[in-house]
Amino acid sequence: MKDYPRVLRDLADQHLLRELRTSDVRGSSVEIDGHRLIALASNDYLGLSRHPTLIEAAVEATRRFGVGAGAARLLSGTRLPHTELEAALARFKQTDASLVFGSGYLTNIGVIPALIGRGGLILMDRLCHASLWDGCRLSGADVRMFEHNDVTDLDRLLRERRSGRAALIVTEGVFSMDGDLSPLPDLLTVAERYDAMVLVDDAHGTAVMGASGRGTPEHFGVEKRMWFQMGTLGKALGTSGGYIAGEAAFVSVLVNTARSFIYATAPPPATAAAACAALSVVQREPERRVRLWANRTRLMTGIQERGFRTTATETPIIPILIGDAERALALARRLTELGIYAPAIRPPTVPEGASRLRLTVTSDHSEQEIDTVVAALDMAGRELRIL
Repeated sequence: MKDYPRVLRDLADQHLLRELRTSDVRGSSVEIDGHRLIALASNDYLGLSRHPTLIEAAVEATRRFGVGAGAARLLSGTRLPHTELEAALARFKQTDASLVFGSGYLTNIGVIPALIGRGGLILMDRLCHASLWDGCRLSGADVRMFEHNDVTDLDRLLRERRSGRAALIVTEGVFSMDGDLSPLPDLLTVAERYDAMVLVDDAHGTAVMGASGRGTPEHFGVEKRMWFQMGTLGKALGTSGGYIAGEAAFVSVLVNTARSFIYATAPPPATAAAACAALSVVQREPERRVRLWANRTRLMTGIQERGFRTTATETPIIPILIGDAERALALARRLTELGIYAPAIRPPTVPEGASRLRLTVTSDHSEQEIDTVVAALDMAGRELRIL
């Protein structure tokens, strides 16, 4: 049997040991170990997880349909909230149809193998999320990486592809650890040139990016050039789950071939009902996105003025680059003492030497809270000689 105590000691020695902590997130704050802190680690960008409309929808669905679906969708697990959510997602994304999975992770490991298999070629951005990596491995296709957001490198790899070989390009709309955007217009141009498919994981773009919140494809004006769109329900939409939206025939193929859909118990009806309500709130309350972006500007400006090193982020994800895991942990601990919750992000989530604090701002944060965060960062950064 594996020496698990030694594994844990080795992780601790490398400052990579992680532990679960019970938290109570309420809007812009979180309670951990009896202490109320300003929260900067939630992807609930629009504060919808506690919105009364979503809570009411979930409660009503629970009363009517019960707590669990009881089976996979193709057996007896499809409930009215599931079909209503998929219709609402298709309208929101302006596609023929959509399909909901239990999580974004399940979406990616189900969709990618359904798109391409052995003999095919997958070209994936080097900084893609773990769920995309795992989906690519499960497909059985050959996987090659292109340098992050480097369309020239992608073009080179496609140019070297054997004639007639199926190819899938995999990227993210908003990169979850760096907060930057994929160059979708240029990437799609290269894909069209070589007749390659494109899968964009827009988990952090859904309901955040674009004039209407339809995501990164809307932000760039390329929705009509995309065969399908993937996103999640567990971030800005405040619930849980993942989805793929596209042509009805494509969605039907996934119903019949995506293993993580076929063999998984359906999401709770209450979750689907709450996600459907979230789509309505996103369209009915655009002021939430306005506050989100105003807060993002205020926090980013304060961080840059203090001299912290950040990525080329263009989103509410604001990484503060530290480098060394131990120093990143020290900064996170000091911020906790100052009333700020911003956990350190370390390998393997990010590459070696790229440890950081990944701050996520939401529409729930007040200007006073953001100013408090900036002041605390300034103090901690100076004390630890990071600035």
